[in-house]
Amino acid sequence: MIKSEKSLKAGELVENIQTYFVKELNNLCDKNENFQKKTWSKDNPKEGGGKRFESINEDIFNRASVNVSSVHYNDSDNKKILSANAISSIIHPVSPFAPSIHIHFSYTQNKDKTGYFRLMADLNPSIKNDDFKYDFTKMLKENTGKYYGFGSSSGNKYFYIPELNCTRGVKHFYLEDFNGDSFEDDLAYTKKLALASIDCYIKIVKKVLSENKPFNQKEIQEQINYHTLYFFQVLTLDKGTTVGLLIHNKNDVGIMGSIPSHINKVLLKSWVHKMPSPQDELLNNLIDCLEDENIALVDVTTKEKLADTIRKHYMKYPEAIELQASGYYVVDTVSNHKMVK
Repeated sequence: MIKSEKSLKAGELVENIQTYFVKELNNLCDKNENFQKKTWSKDNPKEGGGKRFESINEDIFNRASVNVSSVHYNDSDNKKILSANAISSIIHPVSPFAPSIHIHFSYTQNKDKTGYFRLMADLNPSIKNDDFKYDFTKMLKENTGKYYGFGSSSGNKYFYIPELNCTRGVKHFYLEDFNGDSFEDDLAYTKKLALASIDCYIKIVKKVLSENKPFNQKEIQEQINYHTLYFFQVLTLDKGTTVGLLIHNKNDVGIMGSIPSHINKVLLKSWVHKMPSPQDELLNNLIDCLEDENIALVDVTTKEKLADTIRKHYMKYPEAIELQASGYYVVDTVSNHKMVK
């Protein structure tokens, strides 16, 4: 199969970012190999697949996953897009003093020769630290140029949780349907921002690890409560997660890689009444996927149940996708991956 030049370059970029991030995460640990490689493919292997690296080091990482996907529809006349290449990663450290990070960088090329980038980087602490927020903000300002203000505003809009009247993290940057001066310039811009985000985050975590500050049960509970908020936002509001699950079911565990290891089920239940219909039904069904403990473990089996629950919900209520988060631009990704009617 022949890939377009843009698809090849975008695919090379996201794989290089993945390799770099996994290397830097490994360097945080005593052992060299702390991540296991997992691969997946679509039902039609010609349409691509992906690979992810998942952490097996429970001393440093609560959950850590670095995912790359590359799908292409050269041989499918009934698809709107030609290719989509993406890296998406979430890192949840064990220490409640080390913030979580989420990054997503992708390029989608349409068959009509148009295309767009999607860029996201956000810092998500369990226990807020003004110095870390300052460092991450400074990095974004230095590496996003004239798009800093718009990207920050769009990020705050996307990661706002109306039911709880708060944002998911302390600093967000998001560009959707992004096209700058040229494809080559945008590719370089994406690479610069991705590597700068990774370097800034690694520096933050290194600082926490070097201080080796002990944490108590109160701080662990703060982390679990924040992880519960993260769970809530990702599974009820994040359109990227929902889209990934609706397009295919071959990477459910990978898509659920953003979910922390333990959730405060009592806290989650207290938010059901805040949800609009039919999202209250979704949240109740998600809660039913969790084990019958106040602090519930999210294992592989649970992830599979959660993914299936979300997929079934939006198949039953397709209009409910409109209740999910968005920036200032909305791209109908689900439609782009489906058959042209």
